[in-house]
Amino acid sequence: MQCGNFRCGAKRRPIENVEIFQNTSIDSYQPINQHILPQQQQQDKSQLKMGSSSSSKKESKSKEAKEAKSPKTPKVKQEEPPAAADDNYEKRMSAVLPFAQPLASKKLNKKILKTIKKASKAKHVKRGVKEVVKALRKGEKGLVIIAGDISPADVISHIPVLCEDSAVSYVFIPSKEDLGSAGATKRPTSCVMIVPGGGKTKKNADKVDEYKEGYDDIVKEISSV
Repeated sequence: MQCGNFRCGAKRRPIENVEIFQNTSIDSYQPINQHILPQQQQQDKSQLKMGSSSSSKKESKSKEAKEAKSPKTPKVKQEEPPAAADDNYEKRMSAVLPFAQPLASKKLNKKILKTIKKASKAKHVKRGVKEVVKALRKGEKGLVIIAGDISPADVISHIPVLCEDSAVSYVFIPSKEDLGSAGATKRPTSCVMIVPGGGKTKKNADKVDEYKEGYDDIVKEISSV
């Protein structure tokens, strides 16, 4: 028996339906999945849409139920009470230096802070140790207010002596923070000097009447202590 080139002894089976394969072409052949898949995708998309719409309806109904159970209450803004000028008076009394004399009373402290605010608006206030010392050495006249809770004490210990040499009135208050806020500064201030009428520069001299009465009352009360 020879195998090769179909010389085997096995008989060939006849090929049936040859005409079907000859009439059909490769281009006309399409797999079944191409017809089935788009239909399945459309069904899946429609099911997703139905599911999402039903879930959104359920969420909206749950929100409406919650809102019906708990009605919204309007928010009321709480107004903060205005901070008093002498809030730190009693708090800072324990930190006042032993040589801080004369020390303003609580009533006088309030009047001093109000006068400083009015004078600072008129720009008749010197702030800080450097400006106050410079004004005293130049012979400026006015009222010096010193914070009694300054540490270290050497920062302000020489200012009362300069005031006495220049014949300028001075007074201590307990809080450097109150002194800084009254002088229109964000930082605590060790000392300020009210120069009525703007001093030698006479800047905004016409605004001296806004605080002149309070200034005179403070000077009189200090001189009587």
